[in-house]
Amino acid sequence: MVTIDQIKQLREETGVSVSEVKKALEEAKGDMKKAKEILRTWGKTLVGKKASRETRAGVIDSYLHPNTKTGVLLDVRCESDFVAKSPEFKNLAHEICLQIAAMKPLFVSENEIPEEFLDGETKIYKEQIKDSGKPEKIVAQILEGKLSKYKAGISLLSQPWIKDDTKTIKNLIEESVAKIGENIEVKRFARYEI
Repeated sequence: MVTIDQIKQLREETGVSVSEVKKALEEAKGDMKKAKEILRTWGKTLVGKKASRETRAGVIDSYLHPNTKTGVLLDVRCESDFVAKSPEFKNLAHEICLQIAAMKPLFVSENEIPEEFLDGETKIYKEQIKDSGKPEKIVAQILEGKLSKYKAGISLLSQPWIKDDTKTIKNLIEESVAKIGENIEVKRFARYEI
């Protein structure tokens, strides 16, 4: 039996609609943890449906570190002006600005990294492991692992969120898409540092 208090609590914690919260709690037979996982799963499917929709509205957000030596400009988009003006969307934009200032990503996503950029890094990694004496297959796996880690580190969407390293920035955006109900997309950013 699902209680009103459970629905209220899960609604406050997730920001998902009351009807969706109730369905998730009923499916989870009142187990809050299981219901959250169900909502996350549904959110992932919701994100997939929303991802194809065009993002025409949005905001340009900025962040200037208190030492005035680091600054960020961010272009983050959504589908409507109504959402772009909402506190949830503005908060998301601010969190992403903080992430960029702290973690210094170079690209929005891994698929934006040019091959020429990775070639230099590949050469460095090959040089580091060439005298390891390991079999060619193992060397190839090590190289692939190092490149994968490097790409994740320089890509904003792949980076662990600075406030909760169990989530990536992509997860943070997906959660916002599930709550807000519109496609959200980071278009570009610029980070300045003295």
